[in-house]
Amino acid sequence: MSPLLVLVLGLLLPLLLLVLRGRTRREDEPPLIKGWIPFIGKALEFVKDAHKFLKEHKRKFGDVFTVQIAGKYMTFIMDPLLYPNIIKQGRQLDFHEFSNRVAPFAFGYPPVTSKFPGLREQIKRSFILLQGDNLTPLTESMMGNLMLVFRQDYLDQESSWKTAYMYKFCSSIMFEATFLTMYGKPASASRHSGMSVLEKDFIKFDNMFPLLVAQIPIWLLGRTKAIRQRLINYFLPHQMSCWSHSSEFIRTRFEMFEQYDTLRDFDKAAHHFAILWASLGNTVPATFWAMYYLVSHPEALQFVRQELEDVLRLSGVEFSRDQDVTLTPAHLEKLLYMESAIKESFRLCSSSMNIRVAQEDFSLRLDAERSAAVRKGDIIALYPQALHLDPEIYEDPETFRFDRYVQNGQKKTDFYKDGQKLKHYLMPFGSGATKCPGRFFAINEIKQFLSVILLYLDLELEEGQSKATLDLSRAGMGVMLPAKDVRFRYRLRPV
Repeated sequence: MSPLLVLVLGLLLPLLLLVLRGRTRREDEPPLIKGWIPFIGKALEFVKDAHKFLKEHKRKFGDVFTVQIAGKYMTFIMDPLLYPNIIKQGRQLDFHEFSNRVAPFAFGYPPVTSKFPGLREQIKRSFILLQGDNLTPLTESMMGNLMLVFRQDYLDQESSWKTAYMYKFCSSIMFEATFLTMYGKPASASRHSGMSVLEKDFIKFDNMFPLLVAQIPIWLLGRTKAIRQRLINYFLPHQMSCWSHSSEFIRTRFEMFEQYDTLRDFDKAAHHFAILWASLGNTVPATFWAMYYLVSHPEALQFVRQELEDVLRLSGVEFSRDQDVTLTPAHLEKLLYMESAIKESFRLCSSSMNIRVAQEDFSLRLDAERSAAVRKGDIIALYPQALHLDPEIYEDPETFRFDRYVQNGQKKTDFYKDGQKLKHYLMPFGSGATKCPGRFFAINEIKQFLSVILLYLDLELEEGQSKATLDLSRAGMGVMLPAKDVRFRYRLRPV
């Protein structure tokens, strides 16, 4: 993650601590905390207007410009043709300085320092278990758990129309199915009890997450500390050790943390909780937007559904409403138009700021003619949403086109700016060495979810409501949530 909120609020944290830690004020001075609250409001207002702010600065100063925020110099690179030169500067431009500070603060575990020798490297190696050949058992497990939750909670024998809220619908299914896939099942049951309570606490924590990322002290955020503690306690080792069928990824991390006697059980549990957020914090809203755009474009929905049915038919799978469908990774790979629709929803709803911190003074080569003088501690930022909405790269960029990433029956990867082919044309998962390691699993999860609802249900939006809009309070942090949930209707499809 690389949120603009970190820069606007996090860099101002010393100011807040000065206010709150014993500064003596005169009797005629207003309470300083009251002065801080509107300051936060102004910062949040800036975050919400980030795209407008950057667009205006690009118009005035060009594709590369520097602004000063809270005493820090921040250089924005707005031309996607320059991105490769920034991304390859892994030694001089570092992302981990942010993540190593932000993640422990947000999730409540101690920083991974020399106090835990080798732990950072082991954590990094564990992420390979989300990719390559390891992706197959993870995807197969997710398929079974999706069907388990979906059938028990939403598939009954009635064929009448039912009404639901779309984000809540996506969240309830994806939350539990992902949890079961990653962490496993209780010893004597197929589903954990109290999962809805856990999900509600997760949502409450997630609502405060941008402020935690900005390193606002958790004790200023109401009951967030107590909620986080309840969430962490769910993953204490004595409880997790009783679960079965957990993923190899989680088993490996569990064994890894057990090697460190200096890690408290609570600290180990906090690491596991952090993975829960990483697995769901962006995947759930991404699932919502993919479903919303398809349901709100019936022709696209029908085309993607037909593609899905053709893939199953050609592979000899006979679909029946009364039987669980199984979609293998090979099936998912063939769903080109569904993947295109998912990518298109990412393009429209993701807003991931890519941030690097200069580790030394140096001259950053931008292209053959240009370079920029960078000082140690300066921040370099890429803002992919600008390229996602660039009409030169994407025709009619505000419009959802489900087939935008398919051409002549193949995945389309050729996109151009100023007549030059772009190496980076879609960036919802970050860039370079810091790209999200779970991105392949996330795409598979969303494909599986869409496949299940398209095969089993008729879907339509309820009339009389406005279009879904983005909640801009997470601009710069990843996939944005809807500003308001959307009502839809569903019923079992005829056999």
